[in-house]
Amino acid sequence: MTSSTTTTRFRMGTRPSPMAMEQTGRVETAFRTLYPHIDLEVLRITSQGDQHRGPLAEIGGKGAFTRRADEHLLDGRVEATIACAKDIPGPHDRPSGITIGAVLPREDVRDVLVLPAGRPPTTLDALPPGTRVGTSAPRRAALLKALHPHLVPVPIRGNADTRVNALDAGALGADAMIAALAGLRRLGLADRASQILDPTVWLPAAGAGIVVIEHRADDHTTSQLLAPLTHGPTRVLVDAERATLATLRGGCLTAASVHATLDEEAECVTVHAVVLDPVGGAPLRTVTCGPASDPTAVGRRAGEQLLDAGAARLVGVRP
Repeated sequence: MTSSTTTTRFRMGTRPSPMAMEQTGRVETAFRTLYPHIDLEVLRITSQGDQHRGPLAEIGGKGAFTRRADEHLLDGRVEATIACAKDIPGPHDRPSGITIGAVLPREDVRDVLVLPAGRPPTTLDALPPGTRVGTSAPRRAALLKALHPHLVPVPIRGNADTRVNALDAGALGADAMIAALAGLRRLGLADRASQILDPTVWLPAAGAGIVVIEHRADDHTTSQLLAPLTHGPTRVLVDAERATLATLRGGCLTAASVHATLDEEAECVTVHAVVLDPVGGAPLRTVTCGPASDPTAVGRRAGEQLLDAGAARLVGVRP
């Protein structure tokens, strides 16, 4: 590949889940609008995380969702891959040579409570003591323990649509579950939200609601092709949030939240970062502001402040 005018074929890799295919469809539409002369091919790559039904820690945590796509990217089988930013591990947990080339506008960052079909709406506070609430995320499990100690977090696996179906069928191993509102909307299931959780209390995941397109760092032609797809303000947010996680060097067991906000008028980015205690102890928090022109530095500073406060003792702690 040499330029957008001479490129005739472009291959993108994506997971085959309904949610992944919905976000891939949005990327396809934007790409074909910009480059109608390029033959765009979408390859479905089934990840280890899609196939494995046990704890993610057994197969490398978040990397289980990106490892095969990374292999396709690095060996040249695809030019780019599409993923949710919250599912991408930090740079210390994956091969070098991969970079973000474009990001779509951020969607809703909030989590929701989902009940079995037919149950009247309720809230986490109102659920009976001992109610089993399903989640695969250490962040959500730690928040349940800290904010709703009368509830019992239980691990669940599967894509969002299969989890909802299993919940309705009584086969999930949980009485209720926590899900991302953005994901339910992509699946047309937003009406299943019994309670939308306040993101200032129920802290969102780093990269929540952000779809990213990655490519090989040395593929400058693909970089040029993808750049016009980028939503500038969201790129600032994802760079700041991922810099904080990279500084913490957290893994699949890290219960952390990093959420950045952008004041475009003041050209300032603010990073709210928290490392939670998986066993229910006191969390560590920091808020850091800095120039939007260097969001990576702002995010890195937030991570360093958490480490200075003792976050290393919580990173990777098993519940």
